[in-house]
Amino acid sequence: MKDKIAFVTGANKGIGFGIAKHLGFNGWDVIVGARDEQRATEAIDQLKAQGIRVLGWVDIELKDIKSIERAASEIGERFPRLTLLVNNAGIPGDMSVDSLHTEVSTLRETLEVNFVGTFALTKALTPLLKQNEGRIVNITVPSEVSPYWHPLAYVASKAAQNAMMGVMALENQLEIFSVHPGPTTTDLNGNMALPGFHDIETVGRKFAELIDDGQNHQGEFIELYPIVKEN
Repeated sequence: MKDKIAFVTGANKGIGFGIAKHLGFNGWDVIVGARDEQRATEAIDQLKAQGIRVLGWVDIELKDIKSIERAASEIGERFPRLTLLVNNAGIPGDMSVDSLHTEVSTLRETLEVNFVGTFALTKALTPLLKQNEGRIVNITVPSEVSPYWHPLAYVASKAAQNAMMGVMALENQLEIFSVHPGPTTTDLNGNMALPGFHDIETVGRKFAELIDDGQNHQGEFIELYPIVKEN
């Protein structure tokens, strides 16, 4: 039986924390990926207080390739039996402006973190995950533009991430797929809580159920809670 060891980026808060927590409840050992030691330590304390086995934390900054390389090397040395990478960490970009008021610098930074950084980490950890018959899961949003919520920098970065997943799924035997949590109240959207939104607990629990469903989801785009269109 394969080890159940998961590395979750951005696990110190929000959806990443909910995912780490409920994977832990399902018997997974968790590695917290974060870019701030204090926040990582606080998250680990909270997880351990609920009986979750946390193997440690790894310092990673997705806009810094050197940081990604160091993190991947550290994981290979400290956690060589890793079986699950959850690419959750990301930045929102400027969600307060429309497309024509989006700064090129914002677009570039968001793509650098959400797409380039995610790709670099995925590439770096793929050999280890292949060796352990592991999986990669990306937390994302649909590439199809929603009329209700469509900040350009963020949506563009996730569309690129979705394309990456699709190409990798065709080219590699390693299982990789994408998960859209659906509308979720988090810091990323200013703790927006509109009808149809779910909380982090609900999303984390359903994600963990998906991971442990025994199915192969190669190349799939799975919506935990699809956006309900208005009539």
